[in-house]
Amino acid sequence: MTAHVRQPVGWDLSCVDWEDRIRNGQSLIPDLPLFQEEADLAVEIFDELRLPDVIGQPKMRDACGPWFRGIVRAAFGCYDPSEHVRMIREIFALVPKGQSKTTYSGGLIIVAMLMNRRHNAEMLFIGPTQSVSDRAFLQAAGMIQAAPELYGGPGRSGRFHIVWHEKRIEDLLNGSMMKVKTFALDILTGSMPVVVLLDELHLLGRNPHAAQVMRQIRGGLEKNAEGLLIIITTQSDAPPAGVFRDELITARKIRNGDYRGKLIRAMLPILYEFPDDIASDPFKWQDPENWGMVMPNLGRSMRLHSLVLDWEGERVKGERDIRIWASQHLNIEIGIGIKTDAWPGAEFWDRRIDATLTMKTLMERSEVIVVGIDGGGLDDLFGFAALGREKETRRWLSVSRAWCHEGVLDRRQSIASTLLDFKADGDLTIVDDELKDVSEIIEIIAEINEAGLLACVAIDNEGPYGEFVEELAKIGITPEGGQIEGVGQGYKLMNAIKTTERKLANGTFVHSASRMMDWCIGNIKIEPTATAIRATKQNAGDAKIDPAMALFDAVTVMITNPEADGRSVYEERGLRVA
Repeated sequence: MTAHVRQPVGWDLSCVDWEDRIRNGQSLIPDLPLFQEEADLAVEIFDELRLPDVIGQPKMRDACGPWFRGIVRAAFGCYDPSEHVRMIREIFALVPKGQSKTTYSGGLIIVAMLMNRRHNAEMLFIGPTQSVSDRAFLQAAGMIQAAPELYGGPGRSGRFHIVWHEKRIEDLLNGSMMKVKTFALDILTGSMPVVVLLDELHLLGRNPHAAQVMRQIRGGLEKNAEGLLIIITTQSDAPPAGVFRDELITARKIRNGDYRGKLIRAMLPILYEFPDDIASDPFKWQDPENWGMVMPNLGRSMRLHSLVLDWEGERVKGERDIRIWASQHLNIEIGIGIKTDAWPGAEFWDRRIDATLTMKTLMERSEVIVVGIDGGGLDDLFGFAALGREKETRRWLSVSRAWCHEGVLDRRQSIASTLLDFKADGDLTIVDDELKDVSEIIEIIAEINEAGLLACVAIDNEGPYGEFVEELAKIGITPEGGQIEGVGQGYKLMNAIKTTERKLANGTFVHSASRMMDWCIGNIKIEPTATAIRATKQNAGDAKIDPAMALFDAVTVMITNPEADGRSVYEERGLRVA
């Protein structure tokens, strides 16, 4: 065996040339100083397992693609048998639907039990739902039944005993066991697992307890030096959120080498996703010639001809079916620009980010600011947009915020974790006082007005803004004074919508970095009317767009080339020179 010298920061698990590798059909696992005897033994065991639900029950050596065999090699070849420690503590694999990952994962758990050196060890296979958990158990149990030397069934001697009603597999040699569980808060009560395999993490993005459960899982594994967490998941059919988004971002950063020289997490990322030039271009990712890049089991569990027919059948149904198919089969991340009836400006939105823009820098750089307001009742976001015209360049600069009542988290549980992400970013404030959202917005508007920059406040003239207008009047901003302007909705916003998309395209509109606004922009659906267009939500209820509509309200006024109304109090006191 090759001698190993461990560096204080552990192994470099980055794969900075992943784009070249995936284009050329090469392994996405970087060259690692594996313990070859351990790696070879693991693969040898895995290859002898049989697929239980396929005619002829072929062995894995014939049925499984090299991609998963590489995962097996890394998972067990990272184990130092002399020190009883694992150099890779986590594996994050992003693999499309249909690549037999749940079946292969069942085989991996069996390998883990056979390679295990610890008596009374516990292995966990965790699924997000009962059906996923059940399938994993049935596949693992079926593989054991297909191997006479492993199965200790009625009247037979063997290595394993299957407890069917408890979905448990016991190792009769050393007292270890594998349990199948559904993702829940009490998942690790009283256990210190050696290996945890978590399937389909993307389904947990909306689970408000997911982060807490992940901490429990990692905390349990840390108690064993050979502990290993394996996450194998498909992409989400909604914009990544919650714990799934967090884990995906970490995996990408490790893969890209962002953490080189720092041991942030001993995670091996294996992400079957298109390079950006393909993922962002529907003409490229819809080309079946490119699909093999992200389908490592193509030609085994998946056939290209059948996939093409399935794709053609789904895409004629509309945007929702396209989104689901592309995310599940091609790992296309749902976000800006994937929707066929999306706002055309969404294509350019993420290209016009100005990371230096904040409310403070917006006021410093602008000669005039229009504030847009849009929001409905307690079930909606209260959207705010400050749209400035930059001095000298006259570019448009935008900063957005939003407020919502805590009851939205209960009424819209499907987006609760997403909203909490926006809160953590500082773009969304969640309030329990009915007037707190209004008072905070009034404070921002007052600051803009006192700086002599406010042209007006543009308000959706169909919204319930009585209390808001009353509060503005207390700081001297009134319709009679020309600083409040009602903005027509529906088709009347067409000019603002079209103008914004043109200015995004030509680069004369930039905005602050905001995941919340990215989400809102991605939620916009453009509907044609008899003579115009109107912006609406992709999905009623959950797909909030209020901050984006507030921006269009502000644009409606900015189009008229307004000037700031009134002198700054700072100018009046001689503290600012115009």
